[in-house]
Amino acid sequence: MAYVITDDCVMCGSCEGECPSGAISAGDSKYVIDPAACVDCGTCADACPSGAIVAGE
Repeated sequence: MAYVITDDCVMCGSCEGECPSGAISAGDSKYVIDPAACVDCGTCADACPSGAIVAGE
């Protein structure tokens, strides 16, 4: 299951550059992850300083 970015996102951009599959992009109020492109590696969650990225269910 793809990772998701919660409303705790502070739009810092730390996750976008760390994603090996390019699945993360800036949305209107938070970054978003394309579930079709996410490879479920967790690199983005490790890079997020606000803990806003969690494993999807």
